[in-house]
Amino acid sequence: MISQHLNCFVLTDVFMKYYQAHETHRMEELNGVELASFASRAVALIIDFIVSAILFMVVTVPAALLLDTLGFVYSDLNLELTFFHNWYSIVWLVLYFSLSFYFGNGKTIGKALCNIRVVSLVHKRMGLWHSLERALGYGASILELGFGFVQYFIHPNCRTVHDRIAETIVVRERKGK
Repeated sequence: MISQHLNCFVLTDVFMKYYQAHETHRMEELNGVELASFASRAVALIIDFIVSAILFMVVTVPAALLLDTLGFVYSDLNLELTFFHNWYSIVWLVLYFSLSFYFGNGKTIGKALCNIRVVSLVHKRMGLWHSLERALGYGASILELGFGFVQYFIHPNCRTVHDRIAETIVVRERKGK
């Protein structure tokens, strides 16, 4: 009976998987980088909301007029970008931030103007999934009545809820890089 349990243990031990810390090397590479200030992050976010609103109007108004001309929508179509009040505004914001982080490798227009960048703690380049996680993470930070943003001041590495969800940090870019 003991030998059966021993054989079962040995057999299952062959199929066991073990945790390996794959992030350590990347985190060591980032050790000592200067983190972005709360003010620069806030200004960048405000700029991005403004840019997103302008792009929304540039894209949707001509599209709505075209659809109206073709007879696909009613002429009294009322498009409004009221963040978080309708589904298409939320989808627009998630798309804007996800694609900006992905194609800008962590830089949105606002972050570029403020000389800061989102950096992955796992990969050298921001992937599409990381970018989507971070964009959706903004919603988590807001849903906590803004406490997700305030955690910048609490966390030792100035990480907010959306930073932790996406495994990122926001760093200050040095001139000349």
